Amino acid sequence: MSGHGTPIPMQSRAGGPLSGTAEIPGDKSVSHRSLILGALSVGQTNITGLLEGEDILDTAKAMSAFGADVQRIGDGEWTVSGVGVGGFAEPEDVIDCGNAGTGVRLIMGAMSTSPITATFTGDASLRSRPMGRITDPLALFGAQSVGRDKGMLPLTMVGARDPMPVRYTSPHPSAQIKSAVLLAGLNTPGKTVLIEKEKTRDHTERMLRGFGAEIETVETDEGFEITLTGQPELKAQDIAVPRDPSSAAFPVCAALIVEGSEIVLPNIGLNPTRAGLFTTLVEMGADITFENEREEGGEPVADLRVKASKLKGVEVPEERAPSMIDEYPILSAVAAFATGKTVMRGVKELRVKECDRIDAMARGLEAQGVQIEEGEDFLIVHGQSGEVKGGGTAKTFIDHRIAMSFLCMGLATKEPVSVDDGAAIATSFPIFQDLMKGLGADIS
Repeated sequence: MSGHGTPIPMQSRAGGPLSGTAEIPGDKSVSHRSLILGALSVGQTNITGLLEGEDILDTAKAMSAFGADVQRIGDGEWTVSGVGVGGFAEPEDVIDCGNAGTGVRLIMGAMSTSPITATFTGDASLRSRPMGRITDPLALFGAQSVGRDKGMLPLTMVGARDPMPVRYTSPHPSAQIKSAVLLAGLNTPGKTVLIEKEKTRDHTERMLRGFGAEIETVETDEGFEITLTGQPELKAQDIAVPRDPSSAAFPVCAALIVEGSEIVLPNIGLNPTRAGLFTTLVEMGADITFENEREEGGEPVADLRVKASKLKGVEVPEERAPSMIDEYPILSAVAAFATGKTVMRGVKELRVKECDRIDAMARGLEAQGVQIEEGEDFLIVHGQSGEVKGGGTAKTFIDHRIAMSFLCMGLATKEPVSVDDGAAIATSFPIFQDLMKGLGADIS
């Protein structure tokens, strides 16, 4: 599948129970950061378990364009010989980040405090996403950017020649904003301070610490205050990427709604800033057990055993949203099979993802006969007590998570569920269809 080419219509239908072991690819968030921090370190960083989806491959190409030596040496095995903090070279061509919102925003942060110029673009979906939330704080360091209306791509950024450290309070619960500011702070003298009112995924802080940066987080009356001391010498690391909990969400949720299913998912990352979906599913009555809990590469992991379950609707705590923001689409699909209504509030961040995910899920669910309520910052799904009609076609808007959510849904509906385009799935989970078929799913 290609996230950049001809649309690929897909369909799923109910069949037998799902069973077996689901070998989930590496974590997307950790994979992006492994390549970027490896490029900013001194020495050779060795990475195993790297996700080889299109988003990550685009980040790898970008790091090469900025002067790092990035090599694939085997399945999921990569090396990055870095240029050190402040060592980025000016790329000779436009940086095409494909569909990768995380990739482009983190790369902008990483280059924004070096005296170089780079132009960024992406696919149609990425070119429609606002970049002002990133370029505004980077401008405080001294970076300049020129883009289309609302700061959308294509966009050219001129890095700061004499960057100034900043103290910035993020207006949105966004790990991308936080990470861009922290990466900009790496090549800035003094201390850069980022304050977030709600805790978001902390892979960047964990990994910066692992590479040797001086970074600390304290909770204050303003929120979570993260202080980074600039201009460290980052030292190359050996990184074992845990398996992606956001990708694991799809077979987990499919197994819960397909009667008689039982699957095992080894080595799933359970970073507490990412595990909100699993907490919510357990509250809904999901039979999920966490086996062999341990820590690998500074990240908590476990093997998940999942059995089909009768689910009940819940109200998801608003403060949990940052820890499961990418999982609301698949939660919405699962909620259709629950008894009672599932209420999701504090989710306005979904409107500026690969597409407006609240609108995309609402329209797609209605097409399957599910009653929903929506607002700027909430989505309510009225559960059908396991009896969901299906039979509709969902528009995906070049969004991988929308496509996978409806394909999982169709495995338990009375009639098949179709999506207009599954091509974008390759950006984050290139083996999705083969993996699901291996568990017994009927996806074509």
